[in-house]
Amino acid sequence: MRRIATLVVLTSLAVLAPACGRKGPKLAAEAPPRVTTLGINAYLWRAALDTIGFMPLAQVDSNGGVIITDWYVSPQSANERVRVTITVLDTELRADAVKVNVQRQTLAAAGWADAGVRAGTVQRLEETMLSKARDLRRSSMAPVR
Repeated sequence: MRRIATLVVLTSLAVLAPACGRKGPKLAAEAPPRVTTLGINAYLWRAALDTIGFMPLAQVDSNGGVIITDWYVSPQSANERVRVTITVLDTELRADAVKVNVQRQTLAAAGWADAGVRAGTVQRLEETMLSKARDLRRSSMAPVR
């Protein structure tokens, strides 16, 4: 038993010894573009949740890559509400791996009525999510010791 413990210690020292001579941290070449512990791209998933974090969530399915918010009424515009559906479609971090759908309603005399979404809203949301996902990927590059 003592011989095995000694062998384990010596083996560990032999493996770690070459790392002692390095000067300064070395960065990993690149964080992997495909992080799929969820069945979808984890960077896009996290970025999507961060982007709509101020909205109440109605449904979240990490296996299917779907996030659906509940209706959100902005404090600045009480006569308008929006609901967002986000689908992460791929395991790769790509521009076409995320799809956003926005529904907008306005309050009329008869109640809530469907209204058009302002031009560029969906595109801005998708770009924001992709940008955050890229930032998350860059920040996951940790120094290698």
